[in-house]
Amino acid sequence: MNTTSNPRIAVVIPCFRVSAQILGVIERIGPEVGWILVVDDACPEHTGDVVEQRCCDPRVTVLRHPQNLGVGGAVMTGYLAAQSLPAEAVVKLDGDGQMDPALISRLANPLLQGRADYVKGNRFYRVADVSGMPTVRLLGNGVLSFLTKLSSGYWQLFDPTNGFTAIHRSLLTELNFERIAKRYFFESDLLYHLNQLRAVVAEMPMSASYADEPSSLRPMRMVVPFLRGNIRNFCRRLIYSYFLRGFSAASMELLIGFPLLLFGLVFGAWHWWGSVVRHAPATAGTVMLAALPIILGTQFLLSWLNFDVAAEPRYPVHPALDDRLRGK
Repeated sequence: MNTTSNPRIAVVIPCFRVSAQILGVIERIGPEVGWILVVDDACPEHTGDVVEQRCCDPRVTVLRHPQNLGVGGAVMTGYLAAQSLPAEAVVKLDGDGQMDPALISRLANPLLQGRADYVKGNRFYRVADVSGMPTVRLLGNGVLSFLTKLSSGYWQLFDPTNGFTAIHRSLLTELNFERIAKRYFFESDLLYHLNQLRAVVAEMPMSASYADEPSSLRPMRMVVPFLRGNIRNFCRRLIYSYFLRGFSAASMELLIGFPLLLFGLVFGAWHWWGSVVRHAPATAGTVMLAALPIILGTQFLLSWLNFDVAAEPRYPVHPALDDRLRGK
């Protein structure tokens, strides 16, 4: 593949039903990008053929899937190809034109400057940007964002379904792509896996674009599938981070707080229902026996939450990974 002068950025573009937009997206990618990997995810519009026949950009390479794997599967195919490139930052850019290629340099800068391992766009950072977003999408993303904070451990992040991302190439060798979700849960699931690597994740404020090509993601419809995936990742994160890889005061707070809260809720609900059926008020001792575990359990869990928020990764891991790859 031909490159521009001293390129440091590669771009992965997953393609499905974007044959009308893809050429315009590629034309807007600036010279700071040395490699453009177009992944045709078994597109019924044959986007890969359109690019090969009508695009003359020497930076472009077309990769194809024999069957549709979803956006996550297409991105990971691009990531696997990018591992063999000398690029430092690998940017994921959608082919539908909703992401501005002019922001690629800005998105990749925290990686190139050594300040982060992964950067993602955030359409909620500025109030002016949020005001133009559809209400259903705004509410749906709010719910999905909270679930992702809980499951990933990145409490300062928002807008988890934003697919405009950049990752340092050295981290790609550490990720187990077979265990990462291949469809719309990809971005959220990737954050969980990055947390397990203790990677630093940063955000870039950006404006959303809703033109004639609306996103196929419907946040409100995805709440239930995302809830299932995030609960699974949350449980895995608690086990790996607080009981297998380490044990701390926060681990004890979990062990004590959750059973106390659960006991208080179950015991209180049981006796409340019994008092309703019998038309007899519960005794003061019964009320205290239910209330005290709830109060103590809540305090223990709030203390754990404070620890978890403070434990968010602060130091990029890619410099150490780079040294290891160089054999130092």
